Parts: sequence; structure tokens; C-alpha cells
Amino acid sequence: MLKEVARQNVPLADIGKRIDVFLASEMDYTRSYIKKLILEGLVLVNDDTVKPNYKLKENDKITVNIPEAEKIDIEPENIPLDILYEDEDIIVINKPQGMVVHPAPGNYSGTLVNALLYHCKNLSGINGVLRPGIVHRLDKDTSGVMVVAKNDKAHLSLASQIKDRKILKKYVAVVEGVIKEDEGYVEAPIGRHHADRKKMAVVEDGRYALTLYKVLERFKNNTYVEAVIKTGRTHQIRVHMAYIGHPIVGDTVYGYKKQKFNLKGQVLHARLLGIIHPAKNEYMEFEAPLPEYFVKLIEKIRLTEM
Repeated sequence: MLKEVARQNVPLADIGKRIDVFLASEMDYTRSYIKKLILEGLVLVNDDTVKPNYKLKENDKITVNIPEAEKIDIEPENIPLDILYEDEDIIVINKPQGMVVHPAPGNYSGTLVNALLYHCKNLSGINGVLRPGIVHRLDKDTSGVMVVAKNDKAHLSLASQIKDRKILKKYVAVVEGVIKEDEGYVEAPIGRHHADRKKMAVVEDGRYALTLYKVLERFKNNTYVEAVIKTGRTHQIRVHMAYIGHPIVGDTVYGYKKQKFNLKGQVLHARLLGIIHPAKNEYMEFEAPLPEYFVKLIEKIRLTEM
């Protein structure tokens, strides 16, 4: 059984692009998976099959057919949750560092979804069995506040707010080096790394991305910053801070391979989330306090400078 997930006319700005590059930037799939679909004849241009290197033309109409995923039973697990707020429509969680948000091949237990299924009787079904209720994500090693939809109406409302950039997302991070200016922004497109498809990067053919940042405290070799993302690209803050020469401490993917602190991942915390409540239509903000790993690192850095 195939599910048609995209039927669209090619935007003028994308004429001349390879079809696999274009679809990888437009859809939540890797370029290798898109290529596989193309080679299997599941991607059609004007109802005809094409090759992965096909160059898009004006008035091209693209249809993408995705094979239905294998049905998998995700088991509820009694995993403690740090709940910041909960009602009939949403549940707001302070996700710990090290927790994966949703199951994926090879990792079907111990995730936030497993914990939510145990805690909640109902979750939105829009994102299917693997991602019930999940409207937005945090990386495994990023901690902080997340909102989860308990029903489809709430899910659609939150997804629309994200699309229209009406949700406020404030993060804090400790980065390498000393940022001289008190505040600034990074406006640079993000897409799949051309050489390493598991990574994201600032690339010319990427999607628009904007990150605002403000210095909270300077140290001898590091800076404590607040970052507000106006777009929600994968790994956005990690990529943008590395792009300006200040990768996040503990980030071995986009930063330094050798770390001077004994950390389990990047020091990045989603501190505040502001949304319009899907049912009450009221603006609400939720804040997740700094986790222990974050506080200890700042204390350690301060002590080394005394």
C-alpha cells in the first residue's frame, strides 16, 4: 500500500535543481531515501518516472509515493516524566538530556513516546504510531521544554503556529570562545551536508534559517548565551553557532572532537516555550529550569577563572 505524500508544482526558484536534492530539502527524509524511492519508480514527474539527477523544469508536477511503514507496536513504559503543565489538550514536558523523543528503527524503547503512552490515555494520532502527539522535537542530548498534543485538534493548532512562526522558543547554551558583541543574529540557509548526509550544514540550497543570540555571561574561553530560533530547522542552533566559529560545548558533531569537560552531549537547553493554547486561545509560557549538568558546568568554568 502506497501513500501519496506530495503532489506539487515546482517553485520558480527551484527550477534547474536535481530532483533528489529538491525533495530532500522539502521533505523529512534523507537524500539517500529519496534516491531509493526514485530508483524504485515511486517518484513521478508529470506522471513519468525519472532518474535521481533529473533537473527540474518549469511547470513540472511532482508526485511522491511513500510505502507504508511496517506496523510496529510501541509499548508504554513506566518512565518518570518531569511534567511542567497538563490539561485535556496538551502536556508540557521538561525532557532530560539523553532521552530520545520518539522510537526509530533499532530504538523502540526508552523514548519520550514510550513514557507518554504510559502516562496519557490519549495522544494525537496525526504523526502515526511512532510519533503520537509529537509536534516538535529536541535532539537526544538537548534538554528542556517540549509541548505534546493530546488530540488531533490541538496537534493541528500547534503545527500551524510552528509553520507560521508564532511559537516562541528560547534556548540557552555554553559555546566555545568569547563572543565580543552583546547580541547578534545568524541568517544562513540550512540543509543536508553535501558530504555527510547524517549532518546538517549551512548550504546555498538549504532552507531559510534565522537564529538570534544574546550574551548572558562571558568567561575566559567560553560564552553563556541565549538563543531564540525564528525557524525550526534540524540542529539549527548547533549548526549556526558552529558556522560563526562558536560551536556549543560538548557538541562533537559540529564542534570539537576533543572535549575538555566530561560531558554526555552538547550544553544546550530549551529554557522557554511560548504558545497559544489550542483550546483556550490564550498565550501561555512554560519554563524549564536549568538542569544539573548545565549548572555544574557553569560553576566549574567560574571556579577555573578564580
